[in-house]
Amino acid sequence: MRERTHIETSVASTRKLERELDDAVTLAELADEEKDEGALEDARRMIAELLTRAKQIELESLLSGEADPNDCYLEIHAGQGGTEAQDWAEMMARMYTRWAERKGYKVQYIEESAGEGAGIKSVTFLISGLNAYGWMKTESGVHRLVRISPFDSNARRHTSFSSVWVYPVVDDTIEIEIDEKDCRIDTYRSSGAGGQHVNKTDSAVRITHIPTNIVVQCQNERSQHQNRAKCWEMLRSRLYERELERREAILAKQEAAKTEIGWGHQIRSYVLQPYQMVKDLRTEVETSDTQGVLDGDLDRFMAASLAARIKTAADAVNQ
Repeated sequence: MRERTHIETSVASTRKLERELDDAVTLAELADEEKDEGALEDARRMIAELLTRAKQIELESLLSGEADPNDCYLEIHAGQGGTEAQDWAEMMARMYTRWAERKGYKVQYIEESAGEGAGIKSVTFLISGLNAYGWMKTESGVHRLVRISPFDSNARRHTSFSSVWVYPVVDDTIEIEIDEKDCRIDTYRSSGAGGQHVNKTDSAVRITHIPTNIVVQCQNERSQHQNRAKCWEMLRSRLYERELERREAILAKQEAAKTEIGWGHQIRSYVLQPYQMVKDLRTEVETSDTQGVLDGDLDRFMAASLAARIKTAADAVNQ
């Protein structure tokens, strides 16, 4: 039913676009015949708005993967750079939260580890909304920031790194078998503000899947039972995302590899000093509107990465 609803919505959007384009063209023709500059300008404005919507529909047509319609988990980890990197990780959390809000998605924090001096060491949150994983899946990788450090009294330029990992929420139609003997379950006391109960008991849960060394943790729920259930859900999603990666690697004849969070491995560079530039190193898409990007304007990068990924997969199939 969800797939049917999605298809019906897509078809309805395209047909509505076609009808409104016909109306705009008819208006333009009548205005041209009657030399009505006001009506002609209205027609131009309507067509410009329709072009913007058509581009959005074209982007959404790229979201055709098996798990693309699903919600997703987003993990951010501070890398090389100490306090600088932890501050950068917090900036990235804000950036993706702003992006999700622009899309009308819901953001729920699952786990957060505060930095020692500022920022965060890591954070995990759930992004809920149609095609959340489809949009976010190309954001996995290392992100580099270059700026004048607000923590350096000598105002020197610093380079910081943080990594992003995105994986889909697995719904009930996807079966993932996990042998509990392959998992180690640890409990610990939650950190943060909490409430009367949260910080007084070992309610936080961490599950390690020994064969894959995948670690998930949750401390956001009110009880250990709820945190444990959320961890199992996240582990299923991580294992499913691992399987999707394996399939893509075979299709594209390349093996996905987890890399160090540092030099030589970044997918996108955010330069605030000595000039303003955000550049995706995979697609060469760039912009000087650094503040807009940090406020969540990420669609141009996501769309280019999606198009490049689909082209790579199609080339691999043709070969």
